[in-house]
Amino acid sequence: MIRAVVLGAAAGGGFPQWNSNGASCRRARGGLDRCALPRTQASLAVSSDGLSWFLLNASPDLRQQIAATPRLHPREGLRSTPIAGVLLTGGEVDAVAGLLSLRERQALRLVATEAVLRLLDANPIFEALARDFVPRERVALDRRFPLRKADGAPTGLHAVLFPVPGTMPLYMESRIVAPRRAEIDDADGITTGVIIDDGVRRLLYIPGCAAMTGAVRENLHGADVIFFDGTLWQDDEMIRASLGPKTGRRMGHMSISGEQGVIAALAGLDLGRKVLIHLNNSNPVLLDDTPERRVVEAAGWEVAYDGMEMTLS
Repeated sequence: MIRAVVLGAAAGGGFPQWNSNGASCRRARGGLDRCALPRTQASLAVSSDGLSWFLLNASPDLRQQIAATPRLHPREGLRSTPIAGVLLTGGEVDAVAGLLSLRERQALRLVATEAVLRLLDANPIFEALARDFVPRERVALDRRFPLRKADGAPTGLHAVLFPVPGTMPLYMESRIVAPRRAEIDDADGITTGVIIDDGVRRLLYIPGCAAMTGAVRENLHGADVIFFDGTLWQDDEMIRASLGPKTGRRMGHMSISGEQGVIAALAGLDLGRKVLIHLNNSNPVLLDDTPERRVVEAAGWEVAYDGMEMTLS
């Protein structure tokens, strides 16, 4: 059995973003518009028994997300947690900043690729997460491994981290030396998707993917549920809205719409539930009453929201 809880569904900055006065954020601010649900930054929690949970990424909103999720509350002793560990799919700020909220000398496992852990190792602030309590476990790409509790006991779940096309984390771009570009291919291990399985069912979480490849499609094929990058509705969305100079692909994200977008790229695949996650505050599918929302729903997609739960059995 795989249980999953969406801790956060928005892209970096959340929805509404703290400094955005855009129309969508104005609707979401205050939480009174039922068609504009606020969302924190993207993260998922998975479990096989509903008792021990692994977080897929640790967003900057993690403390708030734990408070809003009773399944993740302490249950015994003066200090405890049902969180067995954190599995990182990348090194972006919105995937790792929440690690600093887990620094109270609580035994956990921190699992990621060599490339992502190198980014953490290079930043001394993450040493606040004491290594004698939170060891850093390096895993190879495309290899299935068990998710274990802090004491080594099995959780009943296995995982595979697999490469997807993406970009270097934004905070690292200024350090890149020519001729290396900010864009990276799908072999670096900095941007990955993750497969979670219980031996029968498969759940995939891919919060960032710059382009669809044959290898990514192969991993997706036959999945019982996928949570897939839904950052932008169209590739030049940020430019059109005067929010930034980069296209979605340049930021490491496919658009939902268009001939090379998510809907078109995954049409015809044998998939169970299809859920869009990591949604930017500029994306009209965040709003329940937009034509774009009707398009994605007609194509068989759901839009993630904080607190969304599902069980695969």
